[in-house]
Amino acid sequence: MANLTIAIDDPLLREARIKAVQQGTSVNEVCRQAIERFVRGDDAQRAQRAERARRLLQIAASATNPGPTPAWPGRDALYGDALRERGLLDGATSGSGDARRP
Repeated sequence: MANLTIAIDDPLLREARIKAVQQGTSVNEVCRQAIERFVRGDDAQRAQRAERARRLLQIAASATNPGPTPAWPGRDALYGDALRERGLLDGATSGSGDARRP
């Protein structure tokens, strides 16, 4: 494994050492991980996004729409109720169409 020498301000290094100790690691490990993310980060992030998108599409494809249920009367019914309350829909309709023109 190669060694690397860097120039860093003393106060910044002091803060980095304190934070590293608090997180149970070392400044050396923090730097190594930062360089690894710098080198490989774009590919890894792209792969993670692709996997998340694939899982989301898989979930969406397996989801079913049961249609109106007692707990959910359906969009048309809800909109129909709102339109009827405003006098924009004939009271005898089921919730779709028949909207009055102002």
